[in-house]
Amino acid sequence: MGSIESEQLAAQALCRDLVARAAYFTDQQNHDAFAGLFTEDAQLARPGGAWLNGRAEILASYRAKPADRITRHVVSNTVFSDTQAGSAQAVSYVLLWSTTAEAAPEAFGRKANARQVLGEFHDSFVKTEQGWRIARREAVFIMYRD
Repeated sequence: MGSIESEQLAAQALCRDLVARAAYFTDQQNHDAFAGLFTEDAQLARPGGAWLNGRAEILASYRAKPADRITRHVVSNTVFSDTQAGSAQAVSYVLLWSTTAEAAPEAFGRKANARQVLGEFHDSFVKTEQGWRIARREAVFIMYRD
């Protein structure tokens, strides 16, 4: 394995970790940590939503979400289309389940909302002085089930 190939694999592993951490921090409602995964001038679009421009706008938008909403993002199949020395692009599949804190916990947890959504994250990453960060994310829904 050559040096360039090793560097690409290392970059992809770090970027894949960013995708996983973004889902985790979103689900834990740790909005500050979530926003910290993005560059200062990042762009993010939620499914069907307007583009959010900059880390501050991303943070404000996520803080405005209902605090009683419980989500779990199951992220898989991250495939990189391009990996350079300081940038990378990838698409990840996302299965989203949700409920609310008002749903009483039962033996198997809270009952999930009937709607399950399958979507994708289209991410562009850049290497910064702080390490790899998400520079652009477009989240799209592909299909759902009620």
